[in-house]
Amino acid sequence: MLKMIGTFIVSYILMLVLMPRIIPVFHRFKFGQVQREEGPESHKVKGGTPTMGGAVFILSAIVSALVFNYDNLASPELWILTLTLAGFGAIGLVDDALIVIKKSNKGLPAWAKFGLQAVLAVVLYFLCKNFITGFDHVIEVPLFKAKLDLGILYPAMFFVMFTGASNGVNLSDGLDGLATGLCMIAIAPFIIFSYMNRDVILTLYSIAVIGSLVGFMMFNYHPAQIFMGDVGSLGLGGFLAIIAVLANQELLLVIIGMVFLIETLSVIIQVVSFKTRGKRVFKMAPIHHHFEMLGFQETQVVLMFWVAGFVFGIIGILFGVM
Repeated sequence: MLKMIGTFIVSYILMLVLMPRIIPVFHRFKFGQVQREEGPESHKVKGGTPTMGGAVFILSAIVSALVFNYDNLASPELWILTLTLAGFGAIGLVDDALIVIKKSNKGLPAWAKFGLQAVLAVVLYFLCKNFITGFDHVIEVPLFKAKLDLGILYPAMFFVMFTGASNGVNLSDGLDGLATGLCMIAIAPFIIFSYMNRDVILTLYSIAVIGSLVGFMMFNYHPAQIFMGDVGSLGLGGFLAIIAVLANQELLLVIIGMVFLIETLSVIIQVVSFKTRGKRVFKMAPIHHHFEMLGFQETQVVLMFWVAGFVFGIIGILFGVM
């Protein structure tokens, strides 16, 4: 218990110490967000707000997790978690850097970003298969407490989990504090599952990430002083996928991360509808912008989505423990 408290406090304090020093530096070097031309008019004023804040909370979480897992430094699980968070974050960092350099919101081409995510997902699968004790293709079916052997279908599901979760969080990162709050809510149930499984490494690592996000929220809530950028959103999405795998609750990620799934589907539906019928289903996608266009204030939309995420999180916990 003391380790859990210490992990949270250290990652939280690191953010409170680092962020006030990092934000002026990002301003000085003009590491500012470039807003989409087709985005909501109310977001134009956000142009120039520092981005890539996710690099700081990823660093904070990794430091805290490694410090409090000092007696498990030889564990493959610890380093797979670190590789996931840092690896997906690095892909986002390259994307963010290109956006800043080119002064355009077009960073990595979509095929390149997806390709890098795919390669990392494949690497992680083989690492889990070869180094994680008990890792197999059997998944838990929530509520029924049944086990299902997916066989050769499991690698495909693994791949979809990582690419889907990372892109889902990325698409949700469009309003001040939205993705930060949703990720805290989504990670929390997996802390419960990992604690029940007596997985100390996974428990402490997840707490370290939440501690960093709580600290980051102090600077990311409306009006945001800094954005997490793709480095943060891709890193968090990948992290959600790996903790679901290591907690053996892959299917629950769909329920717990339902808001991310809805955000992703809204974009897919919008694109398919426009290309096939020439009509838009939503006023703007992702769907959080649709609510803004309906007249809701940004903070209202964020709160509504947090509540929805909380409800799905509670449902996920109930399914996981019943």
